[in-house]
Amino acid sequence: MRTDPVLAPPEDATGRKNMLQLIQLRWIAVVGQVVTIASVRWLFGIELPLVPMAMLLAFLVLLNIASLLRLKARASVSNGELLLALVLDVLALTGQLYLSGGATNPFISLYLLQVTLSAVLLEAWSTWVMVVMTGVCFAGLIVIFRPLELPHPHLHDLFKLHIRGTLVCFVLDAALLVVFVVRIGRNLRARDARLADMRQQAAEEDHIVRMGLLASGAAHELGTPLATLSVILNDWRRMPVLAADAELLQELDEMEAEVQRCKAIVTGVLMSAGEARGEAPVVTTVKAFLDDIVQDWRATRQVAEFAYDNAFGDDLQIVSDSALKQVICNVLDNAADASPRWISFSATREDEALVLAVRDAGQGFAPEMLANLGKPYHSTKGRLGGGLGLFLVFNVLRKLGGGVAARNRAGGGAAVTLTLPLAALALDRGSPHAG
Repeated sequence: MRTDPVLAPPEDATGRKNMLQLIQLRWIAVVGQVVTIASVRWLFGIELPLVPMAMLLAFLVLLNIASLLRLKARASVSNGELLLALVLDVLALTGQLYLSGGATNPFISLYLLQVTLSAVLLEAWSTWVMVVMTGVCFAGLIVIFRPLELPHPHLHDLFKLHIRGTLVCFVLDAALLVVFVVRIGRNLRARDARLADMRQQAAEEDHIVRMGLLASGAAHELGTPLATLSVILNDWRRMPVLAADAELLQELDEMEAEVQRCKAIVTGVLMSAGEARGEAPVVTTVKAFLDDIVQDWRATRQVAEFAYDNAFGDDLQIVSDSALKQVICNVLDNAADASPRWISFSATREDEALVLAVRDAGQGFAPEMLANLGKPYHSTKGRLGGGLGLFLVFNVLRKLGGGVAARNRAGGGAAVTLTLPLAALALDRGSPHAG
């Protein structure tokens, strides 16, 4: 059975998603540059150094291919890698601008797109690196560039030509910023949501640890008085005065049974806390495990009608899990409190998962209860400390890699579904009990 105390959090994919956005933007830049170069050369008849420009385009294509291969080899992308990608994009843009008029080229404002992307994607210091770099490149292109050789018809319309190019660049900048900044913002919000969930999970697990320590301590403290009560009851049973009274003997038997039940509960608490030492794991099967839970639970709870359907299918050997047993009993207890007249409990198998469904005919969940399901101290019972049962159910199932779903039934009442991967209960291959 899986015993990992804490599942490793999934690797943050935000950097990977942002790198994919940069790759898409680079493909758009390549296509846009090809269209622009072709239009300037053959539509306006302006001579351009096509060979070095084509080499820069080939560099961007190779950079994209290398970036895609890098993403296949490794899932996460660091801030430094995103910074390097943007730096290379700026260098390629600077090369194209150098070959096509330098700072006089209206597409010089594409530097702002790179700075904006860095402000969204990178850490603060990296963004300032991009600001300094683009500023230096811009200043350098004022002094060092390859002038465009304009044909005679365009010599008198330089200002109009520049304004038209500026308009095209503005529209391109605006469209790309809207598309990609919105996508990147969505990636960042998803990352923040994952981090918030992880912080909430850590807080809940800390809460469970403290509750477990409290329960373990209480179980240790209760062990001694329960043992004393058991001894006293046995002594009373041997007293001649009490032994002669059949009615008193019956009551003593009932008291002894309740004491033994309390001792079994204390033992279960200690086992769940990992303090039951020297006991071999109990090997059982899914069907036997569930049948035993139902039998033990029905012996202590009175329900007018209890519909039990164990339709798991082909049986499977597992290790008996006391924590899971307590979880199932907790859900059944809640259903019995809400609906003492009728409860349904079914077990099915869906692919490699055990699905347990508990249904009742009570009043169902209130809307605020469904909204806060699984959070501590949210309960419809209105008593101090309520809501801890379902809170523990959610967290135990999450530890085992499963999940909990709750809803109100159309015909009235509530339904709680527990889904648990069978791998969480399966025997370890190296276990001596696996045979």
